[in-house]
Amino acid sequence: MSVRFYADVHVPFAITGELELRGVDVLTSQADGTTQVDDAQLLARATLLGRVLFSQDEDLLRVASEWQRAGTGFAGLVYAHQLRISIGQCVMDLELIATATQPEDWINRVEFLPI
Repeated sequence: MSVRFYADVHVPFAITGELELRGVDVLTSQADGTTQVDDAQLLARATLLGRVLFSQDEDLLRVASEWQRAGTGFAGLVYAHQLRISIGQCVMDLELIATATQPEDWINRVEFLPI
């Protein structure tokens, strides 16, 4: 089974749309109706759905770090700073993660893009 993503509200459609065109399973917070939930709820929702959360929101790094310290499990977090990676590079890195890794590789893990 390949990695499935959950994209928060900060991720532009240019990324999620291109991932979908490439066959990557990505659910957006907009489609899931979670655009107004706080970061901890968003990470919990992605985990409940068995999806690695992809975000460009620095606040989620703090939440994930707190969860790691507390031993609270989560399905994984991939973070990309909006000004430090192009949309194309972001899409390529996420596609690589989706096709070359397994969901269990991401449990309680935080990864920064670009790879």
